[in-house]
Amino acid sequence: MSVLWNNGAMFVREIVELLPEPRPHFNTVATFLKGLESKGWVKKEMIGNANRYSAIKDVEAYRQNSLKNIISRFFGGSSFNLVSTLTRDSSISTDELRELINMIEKNK
Repeated sequence: MSVLWNNGAMFVREIVELLPEPRPHFNTVATFLKGLESKGWVKKEMIGNANRYSAIKDVEAYRQNSLKNIISRFFGGSSFNLVSTLTRDSSISTDELRELINMIEKNK
C-alpha cells in the first residue's frame, strides 16, 4: 500500500521493481493486489492488457483498520491489553502514556 500511496497509480511490474530485495514474484504481488481490491482498499484500471492499481483509501484509514484487526486477533479486542503490553516491554515511555491520557481526556 505504501508504494501506491507514495507513487500513485502503478502497474504490478512497477510495484515489484520498487520493492526491496528479495522481491516477491510478480504473481504474488498481483494476487495480493486482487485481495486488496476485493476488500475495497485499491481499484484497478485496465490499460491495454495490464491492470494499473491505485489506492482508494488513505493511510490513516488503513492504519486504523489494521490496528482494529491486531487488537481483535492478539489482544482479545481490548485496547487496554495492547497498551499494557507496550508498557510491560517498555515500548512506550511514561511521557508518551501521559500524552495518551491527555488525548483521551481531551476527546471526552
